[in-house]
Amino acid sequence: MQVRGASTAVDCSKMKIPHVLTVAGSDSGAGAGIQADLKACAARGVYCSTVITAVTAQNTVGVQGVNIVSEDFVAEQLTSVLSDMQVDVVKTGMLPSVGIVKILCQKIREFPVRALVVDPVMVSTSGDVLAGASILPVFREELLPMAEIITPNLKEASALLGCAHLETVADMRSAAKSLHAFGPRNVLVKGGDLPDSSDAIDILFDGDNFYELRSARVKTHNTHGTGCSLASSIAAELAKGSSTLSAVKIAKRFVETALDYSKDIVIGNGLQGPFDHLLRLKSSSPDCHGLGVFNPSDLFLYAVTDARMNKKWGRSIADAVKAAIEGGSTIVQLREKDVETRDFLESAKACLEICRAYRVPLLINDRIDIALACGADGVHVGQSDMPARVARALLGPEKIIGVSCKTPAQAEQAWIDGADYIGCGGVYPTNTKANNLTVGLDGLKTVCQASKLPVVAIGGIGPSNARAVMEIGVPSLKGVAVVSGLFDRECVSTETKKLHGTLTEARSLVNEKKRHN
Repeated sequence: MQVRGASTAVDCSKMKIPHVLTVAGSDSGAGAGIQADLKACAARGVYCSTVITAVTAQNTVGVQGVNIVSEDFVAEQLTSVLSDMQVDVVKTGMLPSVGIVKILCQKIREFPVRALVVDPVMVSTSGDVLAGASILPVFREELLPMAEIITPNLKEASALLGCAHLETVADMRSAAKSLHAFGPRNVLVKGGDLPDSSDAIDILFDGDNFYELRSARVKTHNTHGTGCSLASSIAAELAKGSSTLSAVKIAKRFVETALDYSKDIVIGNGLQGPFDHLLRLKSSSPDCHGLGVFNPSDLFLYAVTDARMNKKWGRSIADAVKAAIEGGSTIVQLREKDVETRDFLESAKACLEICRAYRVPLLINDRIDIALACGADGVHVGQSDMPARVARALLGPEKIIGVSCKTPAQAEQAWIDGADYIGCGGVYPTNTKANNLTVGLDGLKTVCQASKLPVVAIGGIGPSNARAVMEIGVPSLKGVAVVSGLFDRECVSTETKKLHGTLTEARSLVNEKKRHN
């Protein structure tokens, strides 16, 4: 098996493009429906094909007319796309009749896909009914059990359950658990209309755990199509290979960012206008060749550079990074405290080119300005640096953000603030960071057990103790971050290979113990 960091450069032109098929109604005002799905998928960097179930006449005022496409022609569209175009994920929107729902289920069984995302559209943002109560039984009995995730809002969740309106977070949790009983693997109950809440609160339930996803509510009337766009963005991230939890988090951030960008635009005379999905075309956008999706397994062997060590051994930052990647490093962080900004930026650009060639993420320690200027994949911040929530606002929804944490409380705050992972340590004493209190293996284990985010251990870790770190055996611990154990050595690639072997053996031992237990 080939190690990711040790692979040769990738020819991106031959890579398969992730593909989402949306099955939904057309919105002539282009704020929701098929049009929103197309724009959301384009913004998230995936290909989107369409099957149209209905054609609506609507604008920012409301829906003036609906023309349902015949069931035979919906079936013909589905067969045409699914039989030929290697669809990864199907996302549904407006399914206006029992027959269309049944045909969709039949076609997905005939042409299996990786995942089905069901947005149970029943009422438009303006309050117009798009699908009647007659479809509820077939939804519950046939469609929902096939879904990887369903994304009802408060009204849709109530309709599917035949219960009273949901008015509290506790109601949302209960509804998510009840909806899960119908068979979908994950349920996301959206709380955008939750009364008396200053935050936008969504509840995700995976059958075992509840995840309460909070963010500041964006004050705007331009909310038409948010549900369609969120579901399509989730589908896009699933098509790229994200886990469901990661897909939901990224999609939620994207919609929030787009809403904030569009909060003051004026399109139409109605009470609820559309928002601009394609903000990246009009603002500073990340490198279009970026990796796009954070994979927690990338934390396995996390190389952190040090300018003093590179100077000691007569290496440039770029040479050190290339050697680490060729040895098997799975992610790289540039931590260059004593380098002038101009020189740091040039070095970061050179390192990014190397990382892109090997498909390895590049993060910048603390310096969000450098990350933005060079197009890096993200940043890592400490407790005394810029808060993760502020970094997220500056960097956008798709960048990777890591936060240094020593306590469960700090790990919880990192989750709330929208971080993607935490770095826990120092596990052992280290000379690379002055006055850094150690947490030891027990402290690391405590934080890992409490963390809702993947964890990388850091601090004094090298070949002699990396095995002991990995063998604490907590699932959230994904790898180790190493500085001097790699870069304060004569041959970086050799040391990286040795450490990668040690970590691989330790992971295998942990997995073997799990199987026996």
